Amino acid sequence: MYEITTQYLKDKFGVDADILERVERAEKSLSEKYAQLDEIMTYNQYKVLYAFQKARINDQHFAWNTGYGYDDIGRAACEQLFADIFGAEAGFVRTQIVNGTHALASVYLGLLRAGDELIYCNGDPYDTMQTVIGLKGDSAGSLKEYGVKYKQVDLLAGNKIDIESVKKAIGPDTKVVAIQRSRGYTFRNAMTISQIEEWAKACHEVKPDIICMVDNCYGEFTDIKEPTEVGADIMAGSLIKNPGGGLALSGGYIVGKKELVDKISYRVICPGIGGECGLTFGQTRTMMQGLFIAPRVTNGAVKGAALCAKVFEELGYEVCPGPLDDRNDIVEAIKLGSPEAVCAFCEGVQAAAPIDAYVTPIPWDMPGYTDQVIMAAGAFVGGSSIELSADAPMREPYNVFFQGGITYEHSKFGVIKAVQQMKDKGLI
Repeated sequence: MYEITTQYLKDKFGVDADILERVERAEKSLSEKYAQLDEIMTYNQYKVLYAFQKARINDQHFAWNTGYGYDDIGRAACEQLFADIFGAEAGFVRTQIVNGTHALASVYLGLLRAGDELIYCNGDPYDTMQTVIGLKGDSAGSLKEYGVKYKQVDLLAGNKIDIESVKKAIGPDTKVVAIQRSRGYTFRNAMTISQIEEWAKACHEVKPDIICMVDNCYGEFTDIKEPTEVGADIMAGSLIKNPGGGLALSGGYIVGKKELVDKISYRVICPGIGGECGLTFGQTRTMMQGLFIAPRVTNGAVKGAALCAKVFEELGYEVCPGPLDDRNDIVEAIKLGSPEAVCAFCEGVQAAAPIDAYVTPIPWDMPGYTDQVIMAAGAFVGGSSIELSADAPMREPYNVFFQGGITYEHSKFGVIKAVQQMKDKGLI
């Protein structure tokens, strides 16, 4: 870190010299890891560029449309970009999809009918998905209410998919098997592309027409391949995570086999119309521009997560993944061990934000979650997880989940401020 920058951080942000020295040492030790991550980013950047050139994107694709959105060439081109980049037959990309949970719920509600069975193949789904499935609460419109059956298969030791148990669990009524690529609020590594490939192959061998679904939230562009390139039939995620590049104002995407994407579009819009309608409200430019820079933005977030792992591991905390481990999502989990430490960490991340840096995050009863959740996020786009943020369910063992940063430098500053806040409160 340049001396002039170090002095600026001391003078303007009140950061202690020993913390800056600690972070600089950690950063230098990760130089080889950063070079590997840069290779992934470079490949993905050219992959995205090729798709843009192949689609012959031009200024007409950024034009406004009104009313029903018929003949919206920009929307159609954006959906083709997502399909091509993710190695799929078709895409459904809409501003009306409000978050990742909505995208995932749309897949399940679009493909499953009464009597069909859904199997989650890596243990408990993410908290909000448990509500969608009907595992908790009594929300109207859950899969359970519609008569969809559910099973889950837990992971083996070492974060491995229990392939044999999954194969045995598949029965005559099983229509969809699902993998959640990222960790959610569990202390495990994200699923690798090779794991997903092995799982999809095994499931299709048992039942060729089974639908392999991947929740790809937080995982896009962390590898040179995506799940739909290695056997997944359908995949979904949020535009205010990796693929929106921090520029998309809202939305979600679904990509996969055309017949499946069409069925899902009929659920999201209505039967008989599906993807033929749907206004993009002038957002095509920012969605495409965000997608174009997404590989680099994701790279900065992944590097920041690795730095966070290194710094907190050296402070004596258990982290997941480790600083030199392969990265398959942008999230870093740190086992802090107490509610006070979790709150201090999140306060530090909030204080590093460009927006609402003066706000103190506190745990609250967030819709869709069983426990109170604390969220630190001073973002230009509300709820954007590709921007610097940290969150945690307030339950033992008090893990905090750090992610995002549109630039590496900002993600790094989030680490610095988290350590500083914990130090100020006598917690490290």
